[in-house]
Amino acid sequence: MVSSADSARRLVTILVAEDDADDRLMTAEAFRECRLDNPIQFVADGEALMDYLHHRGPYADPDAHPLPGVILLDLNMPRMDGREALREIKSNARFSDIPVVILTTSKAEEDVAMCYRNRANSFITKPVTYAALIDVVRTLGKYWLQIVDLPARGAGTQA
Repeated sequence: MVSSADSARRLVTILVAEDDADDRLMTAEAFRECRLDNPIQFVADGEALMDYLHHRGPYADPDAHPLPGVILLDLNMPRMDGREALREIKSNARFSDIPVVILTTSKAEEDVAMCYRNRANSFITKPVTYAALIDVVRTLGKYWLQIVDLPARGAGTQA
């Protein structure tokens, strides 16, 4: 029997900050293929990510845009890149406990070091094949949505 705490933990909202429309589509498909039922929200850049977290503009409705339990963050985005967004998220007491998983094409050691220095929870280089993306999503889902106990986020979880 699944307890309500287990159900809430698995159904946290996942917020994906990714500027590439094809990558957003493949990520959504990979989550469906892995049968992860968590709600997924997408934003296209760091400014939209911060608007989402602060419930500003098109993200003003907290019921439609609940605070996420996990953020998947690309580094190389327009307007505000993932590096800036990570620093802003982790410096804000309201958001600093949200796990941020960097999912990016960068393999630069300075990016890896900077992300961990700025309290990223994981750094993953985007896989180049869809099959490898499925493996990454399956592993992310198992770890962040089934094994790890995430902090309660109020509207960010669904029982």
